[in-house]
Amino acid sequence: MDYIVNTPCGPVQGGPGRANGTAAFKGIRYATARRWEYPTQVNAWEGTYDATAYGACSYQPRSFYNEEENLKKIFYYNEFRKGEHYDYSEDCLFLNIFTPDPVPVDQKLPVLVYIHGGGFTGGCGHEKHFDGPVWPTKGIIGVTINYRLGPMGFVCLPQLQDEAGHTGNYGLYDQLTAIKWVKDNIASFGGDPENITIMGQSAGAASVQLLCQSPLARGLFQKAVMSSGCGLGGMLSGKAEANAAFWQEVMSRCGCTTLEEFRALPPEQLFQAWQTWKKDIKGGGAAVFPVPDGHFIVPGAEPADIPYMAGSTSHDMAPPVLQAMTKKWISARNKASYTWYFDRMLPGDNCGAWHSSDLWYWFGTLDNCWRPMEQKDRELSDQMITYLCNFARSGNPNKIGQVPTWIASGQGQNQVLILGEKPTGMGKPSMPGLIWTMLTNPAVGE
Repeated sequence: MDYIVNTPCGPVQGGPGRANGTAAFKGIRYATARRWEYPTQVNAWEGTYDATAYGACSYQPRSFYNEEENLKKIFYYNEFRKGEHYDYSEDCLFLNIFTPDPVPVDQKLPVLVYIHGGGFTGGCGHEKHFDGPVWPTKGIIGVTINYRLGPMGFVCLPQLQDEAGHTGNYGLYDQLTAIKWVKDNIASFGGDPENITIMGQSAGAASVQLLCQSPLARGLFQKAVMSSGCGLGGMLSGKAEANAAFWQEVMSRCGCTTLEEFRALPPEQLFQAWQTWKKDIKGGGAAVFPVPDGHFIVPGAEPADIPYMAGSTSHDMAPPVLQAMTKKWISARNKASYTWYFDRMLPGDNCGAWHSSDLWYWFGTLDNCWRPMEQKDRELSDQMITYLCNFARSGNPNKIGQVPTWIASGQGQNQVLILGEKPTGMGKPSMPGLIWTMLTNPAVGE
């Protein structure tokens, strides 16, 4: 087939997907934005859009050094990026769409939009574990996105406040605009704009929670999934005034006296100044976190009343805290919502079920991984994908005869679905065991 889809923006040319039976439309520009301006959604393009290659990632610290030489970050490089090439740019607002092959243009399939993690400072939507999700083989349209990170996505300055009426959270507005673009265009790819699920891990999970609480996102999606970050959304919100003071100092250190000079500063110089000042003061890392702005993040806003799925891993960052926080947050929801706990000790090393290890399984991309995956891993991944796709379809991960029953969380129901070493089923993770793991086997961090 020619893999050409006619969208409201114009025709777009894709190609075969990495997973058998899928098609991929890569690097679609969903918005444009000048540095520290809020994104403008793309509504049209000239000619046929070439969507056969991934777009550039946001600038991030790894843009400016050789990852193989940074031993502090080598674990995630070896796991998710080794042998791959990534382009970095301020022009990075691209998304990727994965559909069944042939493209089901006349259907209304559920849509799953994934927001990557990385501490709001790293990552992109097409690292190895995201490259070719198998969801379309289960009848689900998949979308992954890029958004602005670090200084590009979360600077706060009074000059920007004067210019736009509020400041900060540029990366979150990118995410919001990507979801809006999907809602406006996904029907052309066979997706249902009224059945969208958003999903994220770590900082991506915190982003999902903030989207669920944002008045600006109401009605854009119907379900949400959070991995290793549920309950963190409010905790990660810094203070705009403190962040503004931080960035004023960075601006001064760079010798910039006007906003336009600061906007024109070469990216490498901006990142170097940010990281140097961050080391000089306590708490400088919070300067690239979301902040209450009265528009996207409104203090006290309640999460959308929709179904949720959330969980964490046994060797996560502070595993007992994340597991307890997840259970508490999910149990407080009105709609039937579901909690998991992933404890598969991944083959190939002794790191256990480390932070983000479950992503290989949720995406079904085990063949992209260097690890000597076993039949057990493939069966577990298939179960997890089935739960996820059922949830994206209806808000309920269960379907009789497909997978073991997953009981919703809530008052009086304290068990969670345990995925990993033992046969899948409901149970209670050992809190003393999680505490012991945290004290004796420090989790791999982002």
